[in-house]
Amino acid sequence: MNISKREQRALHVLAQGGSIRHERQTGRKISAIHCVTRDGHLLADCDLELFARLRRRGLIASRGGQPYRISRRGLGAVRGQLDNQ
Repeated sequence: MNISKREQRALHVLAQGGSIRHERQTGRKISAIHCVTRDGHLLADCDLELFARLRRRGLIASRGGQPYRISRRGLGAVRGQLDNQ
């Protein structure tokens, strides 16, 4: 699967235990997201466009209104990196 550097970076954070927290305004539409690392830091270059691409491809998923986490398909798509130990 062809994945951009920004998508790889976000998936790598999620694979290490991070999550994507979402906010909804009125209705079901997501209005804002925050990609949070396992240490509680925010990933600056994660925006709604990137979130939509990851969700459309099935690389992230949410269960029961919880924050979005990496899916099995996402784990298979992310490349290993040196700091992933």
